[in-house]
Amino acid sequence: MIVRSLQDIEGTDRHVKARSGTWESKRIVLAKERVGFSLHETVLYAGTETSMWYANHIEAVLCVEGEAELTDDETGEKHWISPGTMYLLDGHERHTLRPKTDFRCVCVFNPPVTGREDHDENGVYPLLTEEG
Repeated sequence: MIVRSLQDIEGTDRHVKARSGTWESKRIVLAKERVGFSLHETVLYAGTETSMWYANHIEAVLCVEGEAELTDDETGEKHWISPGTMYLLDGHERHTLRPKTDFRCVCVFNPPVTGREDHDENGVYPLLTEEG
């Protein structure tokens, strides 16, 4: 059994801040736990714009605080995301998130991330694995 709080993660290597300066993420469950998914709490900052494309992962996102506009960059379709709203990137959709307020969400990734990932120039997380 693993019990871990967000406070436990603050200031550790599980507390990742994007090079872009648009978000930070507390990686609660990672690939090294070997449970088949990773679990994160992520905050995207108000007034920023983050374009992403999870070419190697499926991601489910549940908004727990704040509001943001989500754009499917492939279709142009826009969605307003607020607390209690989930979106699932089950087709590896390229998308952009524009938070109106600080936007806090809980994210699940499959395959799980290692905790070392950050978006590349295409908005992609590389497919990293744990040794052994």
